[in-house]
Amino acid sequence: MLHDDASCFTHALCFDMLPDAVVRDAQRRILDLLGIAAAGTCTRLSAIAREHALDCFAAGRTPARMLLDGRIVSAAGAAFAGATTIDSFDGHDGHALTKGHAGVTVLPALLAMTERAPGMSGREFIVQTVLGYEIGTRAGIALHATSREYHTSGAWNALAAAAIASRALRFDVSATRHALGIAEYHGPRSDMMRCIDHPTMLKDGSGWGALAGISAALLASRGYTGAPATTAERDAPACWADLGERWLILEHYVKPYPVCRWAHPAIAAVLAVRARNGFDARVIERVEVETFHEATRLWSALPRTTEEAQYGVLFPVAAALLHGRVDAGTIGDAGLADPAVRALMPRLIAKEHAGFSAAFPAERWARVTVELRDGRRFDSGAMQASGDHARPMTPDAEREKFRELTGARFGARFAREVENAVDALAEPYASASALCELVLNAPPVVEDPALPYTRPVASQA
Repeated sequence: MLHDDASCFTHALCFDMLPDAVVRDAQRRILDLLGIAAAGTCTRLSAIAREHALDCFAAGRTPARMLLDGRIVSAAGAAFAGATTIDSFDGHDGHALTKGHAGVTVLPALLAMTERAPGMSGREFIVQTVLGYEIGTRAGIALHATSREYHTSGAWNALAAAAIASRALRFDVSATRHALGIAEYHGPRSDMMRCIDHPTMLKDGSGWGALAGISAALLASRGYTGAPATTAERDAPACWADLGERWLILEHYVKPYPVCRWAHPAIAAVLAVRARNGFDARVIERVEVETFHEATRLWSALPRTTEEAQYGVLFPVAAALLHGRVDAGTIGDAGLADPAVRALMPRLIAKEHAGFSAAFPAERWARVTVELRDGRRFDSGAMQASGDHARPMTPDAEREKFRELTGARFGARFAREVENAVDALAEPYASASALCELVLNAPPVVEDPALPYTRPVASQA
């Protein structure tokens, strides 16, 4: 019966069921998420979340180390801290129809639960990664298809964390069903557009989704019962009909820029105009960004924080127009203070394009028109961003993204060690322990005064 599909799949999935493309994509997603986590450890948000986990989510009988930190908290606390760290640097993967992110919770939940399953094989690590993406993505699509409200990712990626924990704890189908139901019931059904309109450290709710999902499974292990997860059992059966046949992990996008995905088409459009025409950005009179409604709701004023920059549309467009890039430096302290970007911002406007709004969320479009002081106008035409499965980043580009982010924070040697450990996961008889020991401890930080991220606050008692 349908109500058992997600729960049965949680335990039936095995490495031999995975096509080679799915295995490779799982490894690519793991590596990309770890690069984002490395960058995220520099943010004030990550520092606050890790200190909060240390104070409020004590290890008890479920100890786990925090991602790229090493300090011991509870498994739920480690998942919360890891997901919040990734969420703090908006460069992680996502899925168009979920309008959000699964991997940001999948990887921290899995790492937290490896402490309960020492000796996990590399292939099992891949299997659980795929499991989280498949359960979480379908739950997200189902929720958006059946709810009039736009919830943050934590509302549905909590089910991904619960599925991973249920497998790690070797639940039967009945206990897994309870865990999924508890996770859905307590997942943070927070209003995503509130954080779009007012960008703060609330972000996408994924830290709380991870916390809810791991907590749900631990409660279920003690006999705590939950109502059925309606997103998995009732509301959208079509989302689950091809579970184990169609692999949604293959349909995720990877971000080339560390800002909200909704801004990416406009960034791509302005970079195309810049590359084709070669004008001096200092003689720009006006820039018009036409895009879909949700993207026009992104922060349009001068950003005061990295969160406003990451959830902005005009700021990254201005940076791309001036410098030909949007990267970690763009959304860090130096980028926020860039006088040239700040001077250009008042000349940019964003407006809704009805056709682009109609195509959202399956497609995200933008068009940019640049007018110079001498009257010349340059039109990008309608464009989509790179990084999704129709216009993917190359594997080499993805690896370079990981190396740049991780190397800037922890050095090139550490980046190579992590990369090699991820590559080895699919090998026969390989263990996941090498990767876990690398990323569940605190690597030495590169003391680079030009480190292009917002530095964390000092730990406080």
